[in-house]
Amino acid sequence: MADDSTTTIRATFETREAADLAVEHLVQQHGISRPDIFVQSAGDRNTAGSAPSGGDATHEEGARRDAPLAGEIEVSVDIASSQVAAVQRSLGDAGALGLSSR
Repeated sequence: MADDSTTTIRATFETREAADLAVEHLVQQHGISRPDIFVQSAGDRNTAGSAPSGGDATHEEGARRDAPLAGEIEVSVDIASSQVAAVQRSLGDAGALGLSSR
């Protein structure tokens, strides 16, 4: 009998850029559909991460100060239990600060 149980993986990232890279890893390396991946603030405040990145970091006058840098970004996805190790590795490679599963 095949194990068709699912596991929810949650990963936190310092920047939106790192979270976006993680989503690309999930889609391209693991064939996970984008609607099955959720990206949100890890806390209760709207945030673009806890550090400037992307266009915020490369602004002509230095890092922009108007971005909402109020905490980490969380990426979560429900996957087959057989994919847990590979997905955790990919999220770690993308810069995950923390990983959890349930």
